[in-house]
Amino acid sequence: MRTVVFVVPYAAEASFRFAKAFAEIKGVRLIGLMQKAPPAGHPFAGVVKVADAFDPQQIIEGAEKIRKKFGGLHQIIGVLEPLQVPLAQARKHFGLPGTDPKTADLFRDKARMKDALRAAGLPCARHKVITSLADALSFVKQVGFPIVLKPPAGAGCKATWRINSLDELNGAIHAVRPSVQDPTLAEEFLRGREFCFDTITVKGKICFENVSRYYPGPLEVTENPWIQWAVVQPRALTPDLDDARAIGRKAIKALGLGTGFTHMEWFRRDDGSVAIGEIAARPPGANFVEMMGFGHDFDMYRAWARAITDHAFDGPFERKFAVGCAYLRGIGRGRVRRVTGVAEANRRVGSLVKRSKLPRVGAMKSDHYEGDGYIIVRHEETDVVNAAVTHLIETIKIEYA
Repeated sequence: MRTVVFVVPYAAEASFRFAKAFAEIKGVRLIGLMQKAPPAGHPFAGVVKVADAFDPQQIIEGAEKIRKKFGGLHQIIGVLEPLQVPLAQARKHFGLPGTDPKTADLFRDKARMKDALRAAGLPCARHKVITSLADALSFVKQVGFPIVLKPPAGAGCKATWRINSLDELNGAIHAVRPSVQDPTLAEEFLRGREFCFDTITVKGKICFENVSRYYPGPLEVTENPWIQWAVVQPRALTPDLDDARAIGRKAIKALGLGTGFTHMEWFRRDDGSVAIGEIAARPPGANFVEMMGFGHDFDMYRAWARAITDHAFDGPFERKFAVGCAYLRGIGRGRVRRVTGVAEANRRVGSLVKRSKLPRVGAMKSDHYEGDGYIIVRHEETDVVNAAVTHLIETIKIEYA
């Protein structure tokens, strides 16, 4: 029996979906390492609690308790972006397989990541680690406005600022207060259509690839919390995506990933060229793995679990459907008072829906970019899916009070 430690700091539905896949792998005993007791129906054979599940030393101490109780450890894993370096440090301590601390930090530190990508000849946003207003002004002189400010170890678009003018830059620097001890990453603002490239890699070999498009891009979604947005995974990986896929493969090789999931955000610029936004060595969130499963008629959570625990890949998988996800949000604050347009949307596209979570009346408005609910649709034709998610985000409305 192989003992796998799954680190999930707090009870999150998405994290438990990944955990469940590991629990169902033959010969795996899954133990949760958490800050609080899990809810009923959790997938763990046992749970060890720690005060801070993001602290590498507490992960090591918790895993040591598990090792002593069960006589060994096979793997230490987790899906959240801030966990990836602490997990790698814990694996190194116990001599376990998986992404090492150096590689994990290269994926996590967006400045070092872009340095490595550029050294490999790969296109990505120009950047500078800044510790003062003078640094920021020097960078603006090179690239012009707008620029983006973000934490060097940020995840997605959290704590990300788009800066359009000198006044906005002064305000942002005053708020962020970058320093030598706590620097900020300044980046060129990339313009164009935004996509993501996701992979499963086993022992350095990319076994699975997927491309999806954002409508609109994540930064615009973060800046405008009322926008209802969508992601579409097309039916086919068409030749017009070949250049981006090739760049994505080279990026994974340049950063040295052995086995794992990757999630790369990239842009198709107005001139047709490709530029990498950033890449993470963990599964994507926002129901992307769920969508991949619907598109290929296979449990992609299990595919990742098999890659990690068994260094095996159960594919290739036939790409059978286009899939889209509409994320439900609205203008205002407070609690969800009313959700309108659901009946009309159901009449139009209900036959395409594979999974949905509608906003719950009375619930507080979510501050997460995914919003208060979602609807996943599927069809053999990409145009049908595009039309369906457009109808959903234009028809369903949330009112708050």
